Amino acid sequence: MKRYQLRIDGQACEPQGGAWFETQNPYTGTAWAEIPRCDARDVDSAVQAAHRALTQGPWAHMTATQRGALMRKLGDLIARDAKRLAETEVRDNGKLIAEMQGQLNYIPQWFYYYGGLADKVQGSTLPLDKPGYFAFTRHEPVGVVAAITPWNSPLLLLAWKLAPALAAGCTVVAKPSEFTSASTLEFAELFDEAGFPPGVFNVVTGFGAEAGSPLVEHPLVSKVSFTGSDATGRRINEQAARLLKHTSMELGGKSPNVVFEDADVEQAVYGAISGIFAATGQTCIAGSRLLVQESIHDVFVERLLAVARTARMGDPMDPDTQVGPVTTPPQYKKVLDYIDIARAEGATAVLGGAKGEGAECGQGWFVQPTIFTGVRNGMRIAQEEVFGPVLSVIRFKDEEDALRIANDVRFGLAAAVWTQDIGRAIRMSERLQAGTVWVNTYRAVSFMAPFGGYKDSGLGRENGIEAIRAYLQTKSVWINSGAVAGNPFIMR
Repeated sequence: MKRYQLRIDGQACEPQGGAWFETQNPYTGTAWAEIPRCDARDVDSAVQAAHRALTQGPWAHMTATQRGALMRKLGDLIARDAKRLAETEVRDNGKLIAEMQGQLNYIPQWFYYYGGLADKVQGSTLPLDKPGYFAFTRHEPVGVVAAITPWNSPLLLLAWKLAPALAAGCTVVAKPSEFTSASTLEFAELFDEAGFPPGVFNVVTGFGAEAGSPLVEHPLVSKVSFTGSDATGRRINEQAARLLKHTSMELGGKSPNVVFEDADVEQAVYGAISGIFAATGQTCIAGSRLLVQESIHDVFVERLLAVARTARMGDPMDPDTQVGPVTTPPQYKKVLDYIDIARAEGATAVLGGAKGEGAECGQGWFVQPTIFTGVRNGMRIAQEEVFGPVLSVIRFKDEEDALRIANDVRFGLAAAVWTQDIGRAIRMSERLQAGTVWVNTYRAVSFMAPFGGYKDSGLGRENGIEAIRAYLQTKSVWINSGAVAGNPFIMR
């Protein structure tokens, strides 16, 4: 069994407590590697290394152009090793090789984009109201960043945090989920090859109470960027707020996927299936609430079922597999529990609704693609994040009814509208309470497009030019030109 080591200050090292824990393959249900079990001592070593790199090392004296060149080199190395890293992610989180390979092939673009943006961050001169002064602003790195990532897309979501942080001149300590740490540890090895100074990027692994909390609360950490559940995000935000740290939070979702009667039915059916089943429902932007206009409800559901029944469960390493296992045992149990809750509330399972069993499922944690009809928006299945392959179909009458239902939830990460009426598309996009609204598509993301949530779905934005601002702080500089004198006790 492979035993991983930490990456701190540019070195591979063992956890100071001498402990490791096993990570499991969700398809086989068996352990395949050992991950370092860090504690506060390892966290302190990592943060101290990041702080030295930020304030004393070569990184602190590099120009933004030099930082950008290193980032582009890193992007090249990720592209070179994309296949290996994708296979590690599949082994660790059970998502489809087609999706993970696609993500790894795309991740270099974040480092190319922000590498190019690094030396485009400009201050400005200020036309002051006070004569005799010259003033300007400059943007400086916020400091050491704690990047805490989830188990569903470890490297993609790390790139969303890491690339703008590096472009801003910050240093980073990453804490991946204890369920999916292997790919981040392998990824960290590329930094040395790319030529980054020691301490710029460090990785600590382990459990929330033992490694996560000490990282959030470390006095030398200036910013915490977290992706995960809203419950955990609240706790982390409260911890950080007590110490006046900057935070970015990308949290849960219960996204409405709204299909109007004038939609291209075939396109919308495939969009609905992609929105919920393509990632086994394990994505914060899952289109878990399918709102269908009542005039086409029955026809649409019939076609939806016909396509969904063809979904192939199986080995996520097999390119022909369409639905893989749930990543973790606790999440597997949670999804099955929600299926029971939905039935108890009166929803009807017209597809699936049980464990995935059979030779194609190996010994893994599979849940059949599940579709519930007769769902009312007040049901728990329609209000709470399931994070699994479970779709709730809800009828609506007209635009106002669709908006009422779509917005009647505490989350606001994403939404979609399927219509051929451009006026309706614009009206809905203006009034849907979500950070991203897609029209006639679903799950499209880009390094150029800001991403984040309304309401309980989080704070701040990742991706695009907007993201780099979260890793910068503004300084005002005043220069007396020599013309100002007088009483030193009077504010000028």
